[in-house]
Amino acid sequence: MTTTKTFTYSHTIGFLAATGRGFSNPVDLAINSKGVIYVLNRAGPETIVRLPSKRVTMTNLDEEWFGDFGTGGHGDGEFWWPSSIAIDSQDRVYVADEGLQRITVFDSEGKFLDKWGAKGSEDGQFEYPSCMAFDTDDNLWLTESFNHRVQKFTKDGRFISAWGQQGSGPGQFDGPWGIALTSSGDVYISDWGNDRIQRYDTDGVLIEEFAGLSGEDAIRRPAGLAVDGEGNIYVADWGNERVKVLGPDGSLLATLRGESVDSKWAADYFAVNPEEGQLRSEAILFPDLDPPARRDREISAGVEGFFWGPSAVKLDGEGRLYVADTLRHRLQVYQVN
Repeated sequence: MTTTKTFTYSHTIGFLAATGRGFSNPVDLAINSKGVIYVLNRAGPETIVRLPSKRVTMTNLDEEWFGDFGTGGHGDGEFWWPSSIAIDSQDRVYVADEGLQRITVFDSEGKFLDKWGAKGSEDGQFEYPSCMAFDTDDNLWLTESFNHRVQKFTKDGRFISAWGQQGSGPGQFDGPWGIALTSSGDVYISDWGNDRIQRYDTDGVLIEEFAGLSGEDAIRRPAGLAVDGEGNIYVADWGNERVKVLGPDGSLLATLRGESVDSKWAADYFAVNPEEGQLRSEAILFPDLDPPARRDREISAGVEGFFWGPSAVKLDGEGRLYVADTLRHRLQVYQVN
C-alpha cells in the first residue's frame, strides 16, 4: 500500500569550517539518546592541511556546538578516510574508516576506547567499510564496497556472519554503500554500482529489490538510506543530487532537491564579517541555470540551496529527516508528516 507523506524544509545546520564550529565534507551523522548529533567530517584529500578537519563535530537540532574530537592520522582515535558513524545502545560512538580499514570506538564525549579490524577479505577483515548500523540486539552491521558484502559483528568486534558477492544478479552487489535495519528484521542495502536498493532477511536471503523506477525517477548511485516505521525508504540519491523517498512497494513518494538557507552559524559569521555579509545578501542563491542544458551536478554546484553530493540520510524518530549535504558542508533538516 502506498502511503502519503509531506516534506517541509525546516532549517540548515552548519557551514564550512576547517576546525571548530562547522563542518568539512560531512559524510555521515548519528544521533544519540540525548539528541546530540555527531557529524562525521571526511574533509577531502588526505593532505597535511586537511588532517585537523577530519573529525567528529557534536551539535544538536538547535545548532548548539558541543565541541569535536578526532583528527587526521593513523594513531588511536585518528582518521584517514572516515566513511560512517553509528551509536550503540550505551551511546558509544563507532567510526568506520575506509583508509585505515578499521572501526574506532569512542565514548559519548569523544574519548578513545577501542579499535578493531584489519585489511583483507577473510571473515572479520575489511576492504573499504562503507556504512554501519546497529540492530536491536546491539550487533553492528556494515557494508564493504570492495569486498561487495555485508558483515555482522558484536559491538566488541567479534565476527558473527557475512554474506554477499560481487555481481549484478539478484542478491549480488557492486560496491554496496548504505545499510538500514528495521525492528522487524529487514536489512536494506543501497547497491551503489547496480543503481538499486535490495531488502534481505537477517540471514542474507533476498526478499526483494527496488529498481523499477525509470527516466528522471530512476535512482542513480544510491548512497546512505533510512527506513521508517511504515516501511518507507529514504535514499540519498547521490548520482542525481537528490533525496528520493520510496513507498514500501518501491513506488516514488517524493523527490527532494534541497532548499537550504543560511544556518545560525553562518549568520553569526556574517554578522562579525559585515563585508562578506553584504556580498552574501546580494547573492542569488537559486539562479535559473536552464536545467535542460546542464547536468545535475553542474546545477547543484551553481544553485546553493540545492543538495550537492548528498551522502547520508537519517531519521530521528520525531518526524525529522536529516540529510548530510556533503559538498555544501551542512545538514539540511526536513519535517516529515
